[in-house]
Amino acid sequence: MKGLILSGGTGSRLRPLTHTSAKQLIPVANKPVLFYAIEALVEAGVTDIGLVVGETRKDIQAAAGDGARWGARLTYIPQSTPLGLAHAVGVAREFLAGEPFIVYLGDNLVSEGVKNLVSRFEQTAPDALILLSRVDEPQRFGVAELRDGKVVRLVEKPKVPASDLALVGVYLFRSRIFEAIEVIEPSWRNELEITDAIQKLVDWGGHVEPHMLTGWWKDTGKPEDILEANRLVLETLESSVAGTIDGCSQVTGRAVIETGATITGSVIRGPVIIGAGAVIEDSYVGPFTSIGPGARIVGTEIEYSVVMAGSTLTSIPGRIDRSLIGRDAVIGETAGLPRAFRFVLGDNCRAEIGWKGGRR
Repeated sequence: MKGLILSGGTGSRLRPLTHTSAKQLIPVANKPVLFYAIEALVEAGVTDIGLVVGETRKDIQAAAGDGARWGARLTYIPQSTPLGLAHAVGVAREFLAGEPFIVYLGDNLVSEGVKNLVSRFEQTAPDALILLSRVDEPQRFGVAELRDGKVVRLVEKPKVPASDLALVGVYLFRSRIFEAIEVIEPSWRNELEITDAIQKLVDWGGHVEPHMLTGWWKDTGKPEDILEANRLVLETLESSVAGTIDGCSQVTGRAVIETGATITGSVIRGPVIIGAGAVIEDSYVGPFTSIGPGARIVGTEIEYSVVMAGSTLTSIPGRIDRSLIGRDAVIGETAGLPRAFRFVLGDNCRAEIGWKGGRR
């Protein structure tokens, strides 16, 4: 079996972060989301993996390389224009060479991995196996309708969903899926939808097998999704300390403090991860926070946030909460008078300032 990770798309809902980096490289617990997908496939024994890439190919290839660090072989497959998931699968047809394959969306996280799915697919030999999860807002996803445990209908982002069963970003296929992709038409979004291709298999009497997800799953397409995924992953970490903590600091709860990180006069409450070479000084780092490698947090309180590599937060007059801060960003208090807020924000940024009673 081969693997196919879809890593194209523009990541418009994550701008401005995706103006300078691929959405699949945004870190969750200090690891790019894409790496979780690669690890899940390798754990399932799938080591010949194609990555469908678009305009961020160079960034993704620089980060993931040839796959040797995971014991895998990565092949980069260009997609000139993001025209839908079915189109992305279609451009990989030559790479897949008629073999059964597993598709994993490169910005998704699945807690239970895919090892059991691969085993089941090999045992039951369906034309397609789809992973489903109950969700609160099914209109945001592809939705499956089941009857007596069988798939009867799939619709992409329906305005009036027939069920609350969303298609998780993992699919297993045999080569018949390409026949379906060849005959479907673009949707109202002007994309070739993978749900339409799977529906063709259903209409043709093919064996499309559903599987209910038992653990959690996150599509990290929006900032709040990344923060939630970060929380979920941090809850699974085991504590380890390879950095330096001075006698005036307190560390409680699960904490991963990586090599070269230094914590001075600070309070750390896990679960948290402090990246290699990061500096935490006279600060509070609260639960569900990831501090990237080389970041500096000085005189600042922060929790439930992601701070990426190389960023600096200094003397913030209030607690930072539920924030996603990009690489090499600088946030600091204005020195002297007049006291004022100063911002340099790119397109599609969002900044929020809040204090009790309308006054600082």
